[in-house]
Amino acid sequence: MNYSFSEKVSHLQASAIREILKFTSDPEVISFAAGNPAPEAFPIDEVRRISAKLFEEEPINVLQYGITEGYTPLRDLMKERMLAQGNFKPDSEDLIITSGAQQVMELACKSLCNPGDTLIAEAPSFIGSLNAFKSYNVNLVGVPMDDDGMDPAALEATLKANPNTKLIYLIPNFQNPTGRTTTLGRRRELYALAQKYNTMILEDNPYGDLRFAGEDVPSIKSMDTDGRVIYAGSFSKVLAPGIRVGYGIAPKEVIQKMVVCKQVSDVQSNNFGQMLAYHFVHDTDFDAHLAGLRAIYKQKAERMMRGMEAHFSDKIAFTRPQGGLFLWCTLPDGSDMMGFCKRAVAEKKIAVVPGSAFMVSEDDVTYSFRMNYSTPTDEAIDRGVEILGGLTREMFG
Repeated sequence: MNYSFSEKVSHLQASAIREILKFTSDPEVISFAAGNPAPEAFPIDEVRRISAKLFEEEPINVLQYGITEGYTPLRDLMKERMLAQGNFKPDSEDLIITSGAQQVMELACKSLCNPGDTLIAEAPSFIGSLNAFKSYNVNLVGVPMDDDGMDPAALEATLKANPNTKLIYLIPNFQNPTGRTTTLGRRRELYALAQKYNTMILEDNPYGDLRFAGEDVPSIKSMDTDGRVIYAGSFSKVLAPGIRVGYGIAPKEVIQKMVVCKQVSDVQSNNFGQMLAYHFVHDTDFDAHLAGLRAIYKQKAERMMRGMEAHFSDKIAFTRPQGGLFLWCTLPDGSDMMGFCKRAVAEKKIAVVPGSAFMVSEDDVTYSFRMNYSTPTDEAIDRGVEILGGLTREMFG
């Protein structure tokens, strides 16, 4: 039988990250291609203790249906934490618990964008969000970045050319895939442009709690004076990605529409994950846990960067992230980036993600690739970076 897929999904392709991860089934491959938290970052003993307590004291609540907006104690707790960070205005905004932060992107796009409306994203950007946006047949337009974040001049030109822009999607902290942090001044510029052209910003902040260098930068949400920023957060990188618990903050009218859209997607996020997240934040020393995560990722990032300084060709540039899980390497202009990535995994048994996986358009040219330092062991970082560095010297001198 010949299958005819809907226009919303017929153009979607499997994530290049997932395709590359197939190579990691080879036990000899050292993978810098994943985006998972470090195995040693999982609070297994606390999760075991909280889980046992939940199933001993509240088994029906864990297993029963819940409300679409989310587990009330968790929502209230996150509202308190977000209020303290300047990310929540209780009089005009609300908070929804979602099945991971990516569902915030999907629900925001579903709620606000019609087919053909323009959605602007950083170029490069997170492939999961880009595919979510593409599934709603929006006009997805990439705006280039520099070391300070999205280029405001290019953004303004794009807004002028696309007066039907509904959303500007940004990952200001330790961006995936580049590891860059948008500066305070740049955040203000981007917000001012959203005001000038009357569009909304979708601020994705899954890595914000993982800063291990530099100073915290106020969120764009904290600058929001007229209800045009939707804020997304997640427990995936600070507790466990498998529980699929994220949250979104937006004006009450927007949250109400997102609730209705979520009801037709998955009815609710799973109660066990929500209750686990609540008790972990409420009952343990959560700030001490975050400090421990930062120490883990600081050591891993610095180890990888030291190795790259020692072994990589000096013709290779790379970002120096102040937090998060990734850094971004750039080959000389005109290089065969895809050929480099293929040789790395096929010949050298080192997996990285080609930068083309993160570009908004297939026609966009990039000479960069992403490396992850959170998942591999210290020994794998040392050995893998040395081997990959040898390939860079072989190919680029």
